[in-house]
Amino acid sequence: MARYINAKCRICRRAGDKLMLKGDRCGTAKCGVERRNSPPGQKGTSKRRSKISDRGLQLREKQKARYIYGVMEKQFKKIFREAERQTGITGDTLITLLERRLDNIVFRLGFAESRAQARQIVRHGHIKVNNRITDVPSYLVKSGDSVTWREGSTKTEYYKVVAESLGDKLVPAWLSIDVKNLIGKVINLPKREDIEVKFSGKDIVEYYSR
Repeated sequence: MARYINAKCRICRRAGDKLMLKGDRCGTAKCGVERRNSPPGQKGTSKRRSKISDRGLQLREKQKARYIYGVMEKQFKKIFREAERQTGITGDTLITLLERRLDNIVFRLGFAESRAQARQIVRHGHIKVNNRITDVPSYLVKSGDSVTWREGSTKTEYYKVVAESLGDKLVPAWLSIDVKNLIGKVINLPKREDIEVKFSGKDIVEYYSR
């Protein structure tokens, strides 16, 4: 499956915001935005372009959403079309569908420091949904689903590190976590007000509507 392999800090610098693509590292002084808060290609403290078209703004918001959730263009457009088919506000439905991805759930539960790492964990078959190994990062969880680790994976050093650090992490209200056994559960599907995002769903809808 195709994936973005270039420098992630360049993405954040181009967006002018921390998209948390490297997990905890983004909260330290090593963050690329902290070290060089200017768009790629500009030197020193040169100012960001002050004027950008409406179309350019919409494209930027779409790209931010894609990079945050680690979704390629073709797949992102497919998710958007699915959001269009459902009832409700398309932009809000799009965000909900992105949040329901299994790799995002693994990240939200604190099993990984970033969505990229969560995607790798899922692909390698470490995660089970309702006691069945599920290695598809785009799998959409449902209300009541349980997310656990494969038995063999609980013997790895990484699992031990996660178990020791999980108590310091917060999970969204629509999820729950058994810290002792590292068992996550989807209490209910997320609503738009439950999700904090760094992009505009409205602008994405307008981008694809043209």
